[in-house]
Amino acid sequence: MNRVFAAGAGLTLAGIAGYLLGVVAAYPGRSLSVTAVMVGLTVAAVGYSTPTEGST
Repeated sequence: MNRVFAAGAGLTLAGIAGYLLGVVAAYPGRSLSVTAVMVGLTVAAVGYSTPTEGST
């Protein structure tokens, strides 16, 4: 498995868990869970993509 994709997937899962926890109980910084989901999805997409022509 690609390490970049795994990191993105892990960050996405952590963000979802933080969001669900924030729905149950308010805690400082819970809005960062939405950011973690967005960044995690972006990193996972970059890690899942195929290399372009000419890249090593």
